[in-house]
Amino acid sequence: MNIVEASQDAVNATDPRVGLRAVVSLRSLADALEMRHVEAALASGMSWQTIADALGVSRQAVHKKYAKRVDQRHLRVRGRA
Repeated sequence: MNIVEASQDAVNATDPRVGLRAVVSLRSLADALEMRHVEAALASGMSWQTIADALGVSRQAVHKKYAKRVDQRHLRVRGRA
């Protein structure tokens, strides 16, 4: 399912199963995009706090979610995690 189909199905589905599958696809895409951009932000030198502010969450929340998942080379750019 591509992004356009998933979006349309999530909004327009009359069968809840179709809509729910579309939501799962969109959530998976959003998670992958968020991970990619958190890594890019760390690689560019952004702090956990700045990333958290951009995502609208606490520093602790973003750190807990990503500190062990991101490529560790990105963490070393800033020194301390």
